[in-house]
Parts: sequence; structure tokens; C-alpha cells
Amino acid sequence: MSQTTRSTPSIRGEDIQRQWHIVDLDGQVLGRAAVQIANILRGKHRPAFTPHTDTGDFVVVVNAAKATLTGNKLEQKIYYKHTNYPGGLKSTKAKLYLATKSEQAIRRAVWGMLPKGPLGRQVLRKLKVYAGAEHPHQGQNPQPLNITG
Repeated sequence: MSQTTRSTPSIRGEDIQRQWHIVDLDGQVLGRAAVQIANILRGKHRPAFTPHTDTGDFVVVVNAAKATLTGNKLEQKIYYKHTNYPGGLKSTKAKLYLATKSEQAIRRAVWGMLPKGPLGRQVLRKLKVYAGAEHPHQGQNPQPLNITG
């Protein structure tokens, strides 16, 4: 008796029709928005999600400077970086970091939710973050993405 085997198709990155989404972070919570942005970048919203392949879409984030943090995080959360020199550990409170480097804060929050390594770096290149409401991606006709939560 012969058995036919069924295999799940593995989708290649070249076979995906990538879409552009735009996210307005005006008044949105940073972490909750970062989760949904990471899922769109990774491609987890697609039925043909493949974990080892970049199957996600492009995401344009506007009004990054207007994102908020919950609780006492504005006063208590600290962002660290190291200059790679002895004694080069620098720290910045979240309030100052969001005011001066809001694009970097969004990028770091999303990066924390992506796989580390070559696939994660490739996925993160599809994230475009802007502090204000203007962006140069009108030609791609981005579709609005509603962040819930």
C-alpha cells in the first residue's frame, strides 16, 4: 500500500509580494506598537509565514517623537550604550532619549523583538522611522496600519 506524503511548501523570499504599511505612533504606547511592527516586518501576519525566510512587509513609522511609555518608565527606564573604550558605558534616561533620539528608541524596541543574526538584520532594514509626520515613501503607496492595545 503506497502512501502519499504531503509537505508544507516552504516559501522563498523572492516569491513574496511585499506591501508597504504606515504606522502613526501619535499617542501610542512604544512597546505595544513595537510588537505589532515586528510581526509585520517578520511576516507572521501571512498564512505563508516561513521562520527561516524574510517574508515580511515594509513598515513606515511616523510621529515617533509622540510615542509614549506607561507607568514610571519615563523617569526610571535607562538606555545604555558602550563606546568600546575602557570606562565607556553611557546611560540616558528614557525621557531624554525619546526627546532627542525617538527614531532610535523605536528601532531598538523593534530590534529587541526580532531574531538576532543575519535574518534579523535583513528584516530590520525594512523598517523606516521618522520623528515627524513627513516621510519620503509616498510613491510606495503605504496602507495605514491600525495599532491596537
